[in-house]
Amino acid sequence: MKYISTKNISPPASLKEAVLSGMPEDGGLYLPAIIPQLVGRSIDSLSSMTFMEIAQKMSAKFLSDDIPAPHLEEIVSRSLNLDVKLNQLDDKLTVLETFHGPTMAFKDFGARFMARLMSYLIRGEQRELTILVATSGDTGSAVASGFLGIQGIRVVILYPSGKVSPSQEKQLTTQGQNIQALEVAGNFDDCQSLVKQAFADRNLRNQHMLSSANSINIARLLPQSFYFAYTAGQMMHKTGDLVISVPSGNFGNLTAGLMAQRMGIPIHHFVASTNRNDVFPKYLQDGHFQARPSDQTLSNAMDVGDPSNLARIRYLFDDDVDQIRSKISSWSFDDQQTLDQIAEIYKRYSYVIDPHTAVGMLGLHEYLKNSSRNTQGVVVSTAHPAKFPERVEPVIKTSITIPDQLAQYLTREKHAVPMSTDYGEFRQYLMDALA
Repeated sequence: MKYISTKNISPPASLKEAVLSGMPEDGGLYLPAIIPQLVGRSIDSLSSMTFMEIAQKMSAKFLSDDIPAPHLEEIVSRSLNLDVKLNQLDDKLTVLETFHGPTMAFKDFGARFMARLMSYLIRGEQRELTILVATSGDTGSAVASGFLGIQGIRVVILYPSGKVSPSQEKQLTTQGQNIQALEVAGNFDDCQSLVKQAFADRNLRNQHMLSSANSINIARLLPQSFYFAYTAGQMMHKTGDLVISVPSGNFGNLTAGLMAQRMGIPIHHFVASTNRNDVFPKYLQDGHFQARPSDQTLSNAMDVGDPSNLARIRYLFDDDVDQIRSKISSWSFDDQQTLDQIAEIYKRYSYVIDPHTAVGMLGLHEYLKNSSRNTQGVVVSTAHPAKFPERVEPVIKTSITIPDQLAQYLTREKHAVPMSTDYGEFRQYLMDALA
């Protein structure tokens, strides 16, 4: 299978080229040239398949032309052996828990899969592969865990100083080995800008083999599409249209869901639930996209003012905002609404959610208020609430048990290199570190 740029200038790329380069030279993002289809019995059988069975089936649709079956099966089985749980709160509301991996966030799926896929793709390479990743929280944690100790790969994580939770910071700054964290004096968009400038720097890329582990890399999105298919299969026996609310920041998770939908997975509609960083809801309202600096909120992993994956969404819908509106609704919510929702869900269901999931809940409620259709609502829960005890516990007025996989990081010593938002400084750091 070939992968094409959303800007349609760079030539189609092979899987290896698309994954290891991260971005096309024209500055677009890669998408599969053809979205493979699941039809008939393949769709009907989803209801009886485990998540791993679906992951194996869907990965073969995308990757079997490039990776022999035994190797692909091993990549999938070793990286995606994670629990995916559907927790039904009432007859119309279900929570898709995607946070049961080692860093307790949905990004474990993409990071673990990408690490093993890249390890396979660089076999025989003489140069070390360097992964550059900007994070607003959970991406850095998942990438640090997923790539830890992988031979032939070095990881450099850029995160905004003071704008990630304490547990997130410990997870991405205490791994050591082949993982290096840079604490940037700016916001997530500044971190993302530094990474994008590095990829656009031809002299730098000619000297060093660079790739990305952000959702700009197509390898991150493919495994995330699998749990959307699993959800649809598990919901098939219920009456009503399946509507999935996705807490959205850089829009990679939503794009993965759209790819699953394009494959034929029966998902009726998506809700892109955002926090105060409301560039996407405004885009749907007036049809004009305007990036702006991101604001810091309680749902920090969604603090993005210029979401990269909007380029993929616009490409999938031929840059027609009316087509996008037919499949995606979007609303934004502030911090007080987020806290109130955490309290309400705990009061009503004795169920604890994190701030990102709370935004997803609010988005689904807004959709239901504006729709008369018979709906089965699913909210994607992207992170365990124990990653945000300082925000959640005062609201629910009880302590959250810290799982062992989080607790192990809290006593470790932080190691991070201070970094400004100046690309020249970042470039010099890379030249010195990769020499």
